[in-house]
Amino acid sequence: MPQSMVSERGSQRAFLGVSALLFAASTAVTIVGCASMQAMGEMPMPGGWTMSMAWMRMCGQTWPNAAASFIGMWVAMMVAMMLPSLTPMLWRYRQAVDRTGETGLDRLTALVGAGYFCVWAVWGMAAFELGSALAVLEMQLPALARVVPIASGVVVVIAGALQFTAWKARHLACCRGTSGHGLKPQALKADAATAWRHGLRLGLHCSTCCAGLTATLLVIGVMDLRVMVAVTAAITVERLAPAGERVARVIGVVVVIAGVVLIGRAKGLG
Repeated sequence: MPQSMVSERGSQRAFLGVSALLFAASTAVTIVGCASMQAMGEMPMPGGWTMSMAWMRMCGQTWPNAAASFIGMWVAMMVAMMLPSLTPMLWRYRQAVDRTGETGLDRLTALVGAGYFCVWAVWGMAAFELGSALAVLEMQLPALARVVPIASGVVVVIAGALQFTAWKARHLACCRGTSGHGLKPQALKADAATAWRHGLRLGLHCSTCCAGLTATLLVIGVMDLRVMVAVTAAITVERLAPAGERVARVIGVVVVIAGVVLIGRAKGLG
């Protein structure tokens, strides 16, 4: 067997091993964080629903500390949720850069991943700001709180409908590396700046691609492990399955149905 092939196989085993360890660690942190949040309970709200304490400040906690805690948990959660579909993208990057004969491949791969999850961290900041502001308004305005269950169902229906759009298909193609947008690495320069920008591009396209599914997670249960698993499975399958666009539409049907069920339940509560 050629020495280059042996070396590539060894590199692949090491890369997959590190990815598996990172996935296991982030999953463990997510599970512990969700269990801790669930132990705090939820706040009963007008309209017969309960609000997650993820959007609330704990006693004696400042808003910056609350935001930092949420974002830290959010990033760990995103690593666990996105790594199964990100790993093939990182491997394609490694293969492309490795052809240049440059060294420091592991460092460059880490920079791509850092850029990718930096984008998700920014989304986490925005989610916390919006979620916290809505939580305050809902506690101050009972009339607003009563419409939240129906509004949540509407958001889920819209999220499902997005799965059928050309906008979704375009960003999904970028994430799958089947478009002409440069996300399928070809002769990328082996330098830190290029690696960082590549990670940011991946993060922007992929976070946009699953914006609807992420919104579903946020409105149904940001700290609900069952919803996390379902959303993770949906994101992974639509990005890795051979007929990804068709899978995305099937997922859209399921999400729309879930939204309609939520609206029906909300009307029953009302």
